[in-house]
Amino acid sequence: MLDHLTAGDLMIPLERYPHIPYWFTIRQAMEELEHCAIEIDGRKSLPRFVLIFDEEYQLMGTVRRRNLLRGLEPDFMINFMIDEVKKIFAPDADPEKKRELMEHAVDDIRKQAERQVSEIMQPIEETADYHDNIFQLIYDININQVSLLPVLQDNRVVGVVRAADVFHKICDAVL
Repeated sequence: MLDHLTAGDLMIPLERYPHIPYWFTIRQAMEELEHCAIEIDGRKSLPRFVLIFDEEYQLMGTVRRRNLLRGLEPDFMINFMIDEVKKIFAPDADPEKKRELMEHAVDDIRKQAERQVSEIMQPIEETADYHDNIFQLIYDININQVSLLPVLQDNRVVGVVRAADVFHKICDAVL
């Protein structure tokens, strides 16, 4: 039974998965992720990625939650060493200095959120074909160390396969 499952059977259709154009802001990408829940086989989950497209609806890349957080990092913290950041936020740090930095950080985060999402997106490294079987998907996920594969049909993105969904199908067969 497993050998008949394909990417087309396992994918989340593109219209149900968060995707935006490259000129959207980081804030808009955050909003897309924050308000999206996917239900598969009675299980709800939050997506970890937003797909990024160009004007011709060609896939350019993805943005993960951690890319968004890194993109929001305040300018004044980017060049700090880890030890310096730890000192700033340590419990015994000067409370007045900490308060000033936090106010500055909030303003900076809001400014960073207005940057285009294309500035922080990651390129697509691997895709799946609509007809790839589950074993090809497992191989691609493992060898490329990815947790999301955009699914192509006739050179167009039609959905995504997540490693978690492949795992659940394997669990159904094994357990």
